[in-house]
Order: sequence, then structure tokens, then C-alpha cells
Amino acid sequence: MSDLFAELEWRGFLHHATQQIQHHLAERPRTVYCGFDPTAPSFQVGNLMPLTLLRHFQLCGHKPIVLMGGGTGLIGDPSGKPTERPLLSKEQIRDNVHRQRDQVARLLDFDAKDRRALVLNNADWLVEQRLVDFLRDVGKHFTVNIMLQKESVKARLESGLSFTEFSYMLLQAYDFLHLFRERKCTLQVGGSDQWGNITAGVDLIRRIENAEAHGLVAPLVTMASGKKFGKTEEGAIYLDPQLTSPYKFYQSWINTDDRDVERYLKLFTHLPEPEITSLVAQQARNPAQRPAQRALAAAVTALVHGAEVLSGVQAASAILFGEEQPEVHPQVFEILAGEIPTIAVEGESDGVALVDLVARAGLAKSKSEARRSIEQGGIYVNQQRVDDAGRTIASGDWIGGRNLLLRKGKKEYALLRRP
Repeated sequence: MSDLFAELEWRGFLHHATQQIQHHLAERPRTVYCGFDPTAPSFQVGNLMPLTLLRHFQLCGHKPIVLMGGGTGLIGDPSGKPTERPLLSKEQIRDNVHRQRDQVARLLDFDAKDRRALVLNNADWLVEQRLVDFLRDVGKHFTVNIMLQKESVKARLESGLSFTEFSYMLLQAYDFLHLFRERKCTLQVGGSDQWGNITAGVDLIRRIENAEAHGLVAPLVTMASGKKFGKTEEGAIYLDPQLTSPYKFYQSWINTDDRDVERYLKLFTHLPEPEITSLVAQQARNPAQRPAQRALAAAVTALVHGAEVLSGVQAASAILFGEEQPEVHPQVFEILAGEIPTIAVEGESDGVALVDLVARAGLAKSKSEARRSIEQGGIYVNQQRVDDAGRTIASGDWIGGRNLLLRKGKKEYALLRRP
């Protein structure tokens, strides 16, 4: 198991870890968990880091648990937040739990015999917990002065911290204790902002069970540009394809800053060290081709959305960026329809003048302007330049029998679709 620790260190996953953790992992396969509070209907790309960390543990023979915070999500974690989170309704938390649970299926192995991943919900044991019993059995093992020293609490003392959020640390510590008792879980992982909460659980297990438990946290992912990781001008990047299309998801990784790409290849993919080294060298020689970003985008998109979806978004990307595309499967146009202006064409469409379609698609303000654009060579039909203003659209122009891609200049696109 020592190879795992070396791998995590090389990839940049080690920020803090408890003493003797390396020896603990080397002794035998362990059960490791990471918790996720369902504050949104989908995981964001920032959640990929701890999920990928769990995946590394599983690949090295350990058993991962994804703990959905159906209980702790009702309280709110103060870690990393300047102000108190708005409380979500119980119904919203339950809905978020169900939606996020489905997204984990591709990321971990749920069929492996001895290291099969589990998804649990801490609402199953926290919601019915009796307050007086909890304070007697758990609360007595925490001193307020120690809790005040935790970074997640200290950072909020000036701006204000409710007793509700102050109690969060106890609930997370109890989660660790519960999983230790019920699942023989001895390791919790997460982002560096969770270090105080994780060590609280380690201490609680030591005090109550007189047993050894460990924690490991990775550094929070940042961007060299100073922007918040996982954010675009349109907002957060989600794993749910209904909230962030696979095409936009793929493009977000393609647009990774050169200064970040090596670090992201290590954190978010399972590409081996020689391959990453080679990609970084290729990137340095030919940054305009973005070989490292393409490999990153392909690996992460395939992991989250599957190889078939990746193939479609790569084909759509090649079309929109004018790359060679020998044959386009009609399914690719389903992706394009969500990314570029799309116009439904009703009635007879064979023999229609291209001038009419260019104007109808909004690529020209009038038919006369459309005619001039065609004559000047600025209009493309299915990526082929057209300079004949008298050109009409024949049945063979409709890809898959119903898709016609128009382009004006280099970047203005319109997709026409018939029933």
C-alpha cells in the first residue's frame, strides 16, 4: 500500500495527514470515507477532487464510502464560508441527495467484491438522534476552547457564527464514530478546509473507542488566474448534464490555463506519470494545439459522462472550431442543437434557395445581404464554402436526412433541422 502514498504525494493530494497514516494503510486494506453535503442539486467540478481521491484509494485495494449529508446538510458547514449558509428545506435536501447519488455511479466501482464502493446517507442516523443523549455521549468529549481553535470556527468568529453551525463539527465527528462502529471505517479524507472537522472525529474515536483512526486532506483547488476554480462567466460547472451540458463541461477543461494544466492532469485524471510528463512537454513545444488540455478534457469528460458522450462532444467541438471531421454522425447534431442557434424548418425544404435559409437563420438581416455574403464567399453549407448565390438545397445536403449546418465567417453558426 506504500505505492498509494507515493502516488498521492506525487499527484499533489497531500496537504495534511495524521501521524502513522502511511503505516496504517500499509498494514491491510482499509475503509475510507468522504462526506458531501447536498447543498446543490448536483456535484460541481470542485467535488471531483475528493471523489478522485477516493477512486485512488479503491484502485489500491481500499474500500470507499461516499457519505451523503442528508443530516448535516440540514445544519450547514461553516468551513470555507464567510457568512452563514441559508438553510435549505428538508424536501430540497432529500431531492439533492437523490440527484447527487446517481452521479457517483461512474466515478467509483460498485461491483468489486472486496472493495465495493458504498453510498450512505447520514440522515439515517442523525435525524433520529436524541438531543440529550447526543450531548451526554458526544458533546462531553469536546471542550469549547479546543473547538474555538479549529480554523473553520476561528475564521467565522468576527463575522458571526450561530450555535447551529458551531455544532456542525460534533455531527461530523459523530459520523466518523458511527462509520467506525458500523463499517470499520478508519480513515476520512476531504479538502483542507475540513481538517478541523476530520481531526475532531479522529479524537472522538480515540476517546470513546480507544482506537486508532486517521485523516488526510488535499489542498483546495485554485486557478493561477485568480478566478475561483470551477466557475465560468455563466456560473458553476456541474456534473449533471442538465445543468452543464457535456459540451460546455468539455470546453471548460479545454480552456484550462497553461499554468494549471499539469496540476489538473495529476489531480483529476488517472493518467500515469510518463504520459503526463510527455503531454506537458508537448504543451511547451506547441501550446497553440493545447495537447495537455485536450487530454485533460477527454479524460475527465469520459470519467463523468462516458466514452460515447465524449466522442459526440469531441465531434461537435471539431465542427464548431473548423477542424477536420471526415464523417459526422447525426447524433452529434443533438449536441450542437443545444449550443448554437437552431431553427426548425417546416414544410417542403428540398429545392429551397440558400439565400432564403441564410436570412431565415439570422445570419443575414435580409435576402440581399445574404446574397452578398454568399457571393463574397462568406457562407458555408456543412462546412463547405459556397459562392453561388443561386444555390438551392437538395435532399443530399441534409445530414442524416434532417440536419443542415450553416456558417457565416469563422464563428457565426446556425443549425437548421427538419422533422
